[in-house]
Amino acid sequence: MQSSKPVASAHALPRKSRQAKVVWGSRVVSVGGDAPVRVQSMTNSDTVDVIATAIQVKELALAGSEMVRLTVNTPEAADAVAPIREQLDRMGVDVPLIGDFHYNGHRLLTDFAGCAQALSKYRINPGNVGKGGKHDLQFGLMIEAALRWSKPIRIGVNWGSLDQELLADLMDQNSRKATPWNSKSIMYEALISSAVGSARRAVAMGMDADQIILSCKVSGVQDLISVYRELAKRCDYALHLGLTEAGMGVKGAVASTAAMAVLLQEGIGDTIRVSLTPQPGESRTQEVLIATEILQALELRSFVPSVTACPGCGRTSSTTFQELTKQIEDFLRAQMPLWRDLYPGVEKLKVAVMGCIVNGPGESKHADIGISLPGTGEAPAAPVFIDGEKRMTLRGDSIGKEFQAIVESYVKKRFGLREAATVE
Repeated sequence: MQSSKPVASAHALPRKSRQAKVVWGSRVVSVGGDAPVRVQSMTNSDTVDVIATAIQVKELALAGSEMVRLTVNTPEAADAVAPIREQLDRMGVDVPLIGDFHYNGHRLLTDFAGCAQALSKYRINPGNVGKGGKHDLQFGLMIEAALRWSKPIRIGVNWGSLDQELLADLMDQNSRKATPWNSKSIMYEALISSAVGSARRAVAMGMDADQIILSCKVSGVQDLISVYRELAKRCDYALHLGLTEAGMGVKGAVASTAAMAVLLQEGIGDTIRVSLTPQPGESRTQEVLIATEILQALELRSFVPSVTACPGCGRTSSTTFQELTKQIEDFLRAQMPLWRDLYPGVEKLKVAVMGCIVNGPGESKHADIGISLPGTGEAPAAPVFIDGEKRMTLRGDSIGKEFQAIVESYVKKRFGLREAATVE
């Protein structure tokens, strides 16, 4: 006899990390604790090119990136940071900027006060701050800059640039164990020890633990899952997730999703970045769209109305529903920068574009607004369902434009009323 106990609904586990704050002007982005999982991205423009970099930052922010990281690798790049910030402010783009420092960050943050002040957060790689006796000194100078300007930091360890002295010491210790670890376990330990140990040094220098974010990036899916599970056990700092060097196109998108979805479902991760190699001619914003889709698919965030669409089969020989689906998705994304302010809550709208009568009417009824197009051999009519009820039927060659207008009208009536009520 089958149990009558209802099936439990799956939800991501609650996170238990500290909460940091990344600030620029009046914009405060909380990270960790009860705050939403944040989306981060990184420019690939030459930071010295102020206008090109500011434009790309704006594009990333409009796509949904809540923080944007810049390469700060030369005196010229450091000197450009404050003008980039000023240009963004003139454009009305208040997204916080993060400085990505390697090798010479201690000098750049010391010598370029405008850069240090204009950034909202510093990314420090403990494997690239100096060797031998210079390591602690140069790391300390970067922490002093963070303290001087009241900036949070991300201590970002990467297995491609690990602290070699730490790694050698761990290998030496391992060789004396009765049951030595394998090489991969040593690598994991080096990543975690570097991140946690560096955070402790920063706190000992006066850094507030609530203003420290950690990351331990690797390029293998199972490696990332293993490292972050252990990292989350050993500390309560806010954690930044990302599969480094994820790759291009489908491979990069799938690998990043596979790794981060597991960890996010377990309540691990407070900010994410999809380190996607852009395909030739592809916009840098693609990495942001994938990151937002990961969070939306896990029901952790809502960024843009979701579109349910069937994959097509032998019943749908026409490409009409495919074209309409793309048209609606492009339309919704294009409208969101405006709708986000005008119609609060519109990002949770559910739209269905279905290709035939098998699942079309049912899926359309489950959506806020949906259309079921005629499949092969079916009557050339497309019923439209609004809030679960059939409201009209569209026919002819202009179904796409008519349905788009119906969606826009629905958004204004449903979410515009909510805004008006709030104002009153």
